[in-house]
Amino acid sequence: MLIANTLNLAGAGTAFAQEQTSAARVEVEETRESELINQIPLTGSLAAPRVATLSAEVPGLVSVLDVDIGDQLEAGDTLLELNAELAEITLQRARAAAASARARAEDSERRFNEAQRLGTSNSIAASEVRSRQSQLEVDRAAEQVARTEVRQREAELRRHRVTVPFPGTISRKLVEIGEWVEPGSGLLEIVSSEPLYADFQVPQRYFPMVSTEDALTLRFDAYPAQHYPGRVVNKVPQSSDGARTFLLRVALDPQQTPPMLITGMSVDATLSLASGRSGVTVSRDALLRYPDGRVTVWVVERTSDGLATVSEQQVEPGLSFAGRVEVVSGLEAGEQVVIRGNESLRADQQVRILDAREP
Repeated sequence: MLIANTLNLAGAGTAFAQEQTSAARVEVEETRESELINQIPLTGSLAAPRVATLSAEVPGLVSVLDVDIGDQLEAGDTLLELNAELAEITLQRARAAAASARARAEDSERRFNEAQRLGTSNSIAASEVRSRQSQLEVDRAAEQVARTEVRQREAELRRHRVTVPFPGTISRKLVEIGEWVEPGSGLLEIVSSEPLYADFQVPQRYFPMVSTEDALTLRFDAYPAQHYPGRVVNKVPQSSDGARTFLLRVALDPQQTPPMLITGMSVDATLSLASGRSGVTVSRDALLRYPDGRVTVWVVERTSDGLATVSEQQVEPGLSFAGRVEVVSGLEAGEQVVIRGNESLRADQQVRILDAREP
C-alpha cells in the first residue's frame, strides 16, 4: 500500500508539473478607476505670425528692384524704388520758397526792431510801428507755411521707396522694373521670420474645455518619427458655419522646434482635455477586437492550486487616452485581465501569470 500511495503521489506531481508546463504564459494587469481624458486628434497647418502684401503710397514707375523671392531681409531694408525725379524737383522748389520766406521774415523782423527803437524817441509814428509788427507776423506765418510745404515734399519723396516693415522672407513678387504702379496695388509679399504657429480647426463642442496653456503633442510630415511640444496661445470664439469648428492657435517651443519648417506645412496634433469624470480603464493591449464589432477581454480567475484560469468577457469601450481605454460596461475596477499572451486563449484555459519582468 505504501508503494502504491507513493506511486500515486508521484503521478499527481508529474501531472501537476505537466499542467504547469502546458499552461499558457500571460501577463496581467488590474483594472482601475481613472480620471478620463479626451484625446482629440487634430490636423492643421503652420502659419506665420505676420504676412504682409506691400504696396506703394504714391503712384510711379518702378526704377529699382533688387530683391527676389526667397530673399531674407531685415526691417528697414529697401525693397523697391519709384522714379522720383519730379518729386525731387518739387522738393527743391519748396526748399527755395522756404528760404525766400525765411529771408522776408528776417527782413521784417529787422524793420520792426528798428521801428521799436525809433518809437522810443518819437522819431516814427506809432501806426508805422504797428504796421511793421503786422507785416512781421504775416511773413513769419508765410515762412511756417513754406517749411510745412518742405516737410510734405520730403515725405512724398520718401514714399517713393518701399522698405521692409519687419524681418522676413520675400514669398511673392508681383511687379518688375519698368511697371507703373498705383497706391494700394500689391508689389511684394513678405512672410515674418519669427517662430511659426500651428493653426487647427477644432470641433466646436470642445470650445468650453480648451484653455490657453493647454499642452499638445505635435507631429510634422517632414519629421514623422518625432514628437514636439506645443502650447495653446489663442482660441477664436467664432465657429465656422459650414464645418462647425473654431480656430485654435498653438505656439511651438522655440527650443525644441525642428529646423526647416515652412508656412503652410501640414501638422498633426493630439489635444488632451479632462472630461471631468472618472471610469474603469484597462490597458489598450487587453482589448481584442473582432470583425463583427465585438470587443472582449480575458478575465483571470485564480485557483487554489497556484494556477489561474481565464474567461472571455465582452466589453463596451469608451474614451481612449495615454495607452488606456475606458470600459463603459463589462468590467469593474480591481479585476485582473490579460494584457500579453491573450491572442490564442480558450475559455477555462489554465494560465501561468508572468511577472512583468519575465520574458
